[in-house]
Parts: sequence; C-alpha cells; structure tokens
Amino acid sequence: MLLGPIAPSRSGQEAPGGLSYSAALGRLPWRRRLRDALASDSFVLHFQPIVCLHDDTIAHHEALLRLRDCRDGSLTAPGSFLPAAEGCGLILEIDRMVLTKVAAILGSAPGTSIAMNLSALSVTDGRMLGEIDDALAREEVDPARLVVEITETAAIGDIAAARDFCAGLISLGCGVALDDFGAGYGSFMYLKHLPFTHLKIDGDFIRSLPDSRTDQLVVEAIAGVVRGMGRETIAEFVADQRTIELLREYGVGYAQGFELGRPSASVPVAA
Repeated sequence: MLLGPIAPSRSGQEAPGGLSYSAALGRLPWRRRLRDALASDSFVLHFQPIVCLHDDTIAHHEALLRLRDCRDGSLTAPGSFLPAAEGCGLILEIDRMVLTKVAAILGSAPGTSIAMNLSALSVTDGRMLGEIDDALAREEVDPARLVVEITETAAIGDIAAARDFCAGLISLGCGVALDDFGAGYGSFMYLKHLPFTHLKIDGDFIRSLPDSRTDQLVVEAIAGVVRGMGRETIAEFVADQRTIELLREYGVGYAQGFELGRPSASVPVAA
C-alpha cells in the first residue's frame, strides 16, 4: 500500500494529525513515497513518437516515466520526483525498473523500437551495461531496437566513464542519443569525445525556431556538423508545421513534439 498507515479520508474528513489527505501525502518523505511506489508498481510509462522527417514514418518512441497517484490515478511528471530520487539514492532502482519494463515491452511488440533515458549515476555505474545486455537477452530483443538517451549533465561528471558506457552500448548494437544538446556550455566538446548514433537538439532552440534567426542559425549549424559525422539529429518540442518545414530545410532527420504526436499510455506497436 502506497501510503502505509495513513488511510484515505472521505469527503470533508481529515487524515490523522489534522491534515487533509493531500497534505499528509505531501509530507511523507520522498524516500518512503518512492520506495512504496517501486513496491506497488505505481510507476508507469507513456510513449511519444519520434518521426522521420523524410517520409513521416515513426522511427521509434521515447518512454516517458510518470508516477501514478494511488488515490485518483493522476500522474506526476518526472521533474517532480526524479531530483528527489537522485537525492535519496533511489535513482538506480528506478532506472533498473524502467529498463525491465522497456525490455518486456520490446519483447512483446516485435518490430517496435523504444528510447529510454538513464540517469548520470547509471551512466557511471559499472553494472548497468551488463544489466542492459542481460535484460535484452532475457526478452530475446535485438539490441538495435533500444536507444539509450544520455544528457550532457549525465556525461559531464565523468567524461571517461560516459565515453566507455556509450561505446559499450554501441558495441552491444544499441543506439545512443545525446539528449538536450546545446543546453550546456561544453556541448560541442561532447561530439568529439562521446560515441553516439543520434543527437537530440535542446527544445530551447526549437520552440521559437520560425521567429528566431539565432535559433535558425544554431539548428542549421548543429544539423550540418552531425550530418557531416554520419549521425542523425532529432529536434524536440516541435509544435507547428512551419517548424517542421524549417527542420527539413536544415537537414534535421527526425522530430518529436505535440505537432507530431502526444505522449500516450498505449504500448507502441510497429506499423
């Protein structure tokens, strides 16, 4: 049970201690709330399509983590709980749980490809690469159907470990996407030092793309460099057709955003 001894209150009633039920839930330490969520399988995945701009087909889906409220089924976005998970030492358990769920979905949906995010701690953890290999083998999944997304902040703490991890993933046959590219100050350095197959352009350069000449120059430059390296670019937060037209013009190969598909709880199935 997610809340332990605190029982749900009926309309107009209070939880023990004079608190409303919502307030009592909010005062529970995050470590306990997240442990209870792991034990009760209260984490769920939603999936957002990543579309090939050359032919408008879905290349793969990104798995997006949500925390389900035990009372009303409402969902909490990861920005509200992942920092707490990192702070209380549960982020590795959450990453492993997501890996297990994604591998199982890939195993049950032949032809589907999924991207999943990993925390900085998983990138530098010496066991994670083997656990990914084991999870895919257990579900008899072709590693090429898994893309692992890694942010700049995940790499910056230990660039050597991040490089080895990315190289190991590529050796397994997985894709590696450098996420939120451009958000940090050393972004282009990572192109030189980190192996990758995809690069996701940070949404700050995409949201105002039709109206910002600066963003246009940056996106065109990034796309040109990555294309010259023989890799693929993905634009995030694509919200309108004019943005899609510009991305095609600049040679960006893939895009993700509400204009192309909203996150859904439905398990993706290959066309």
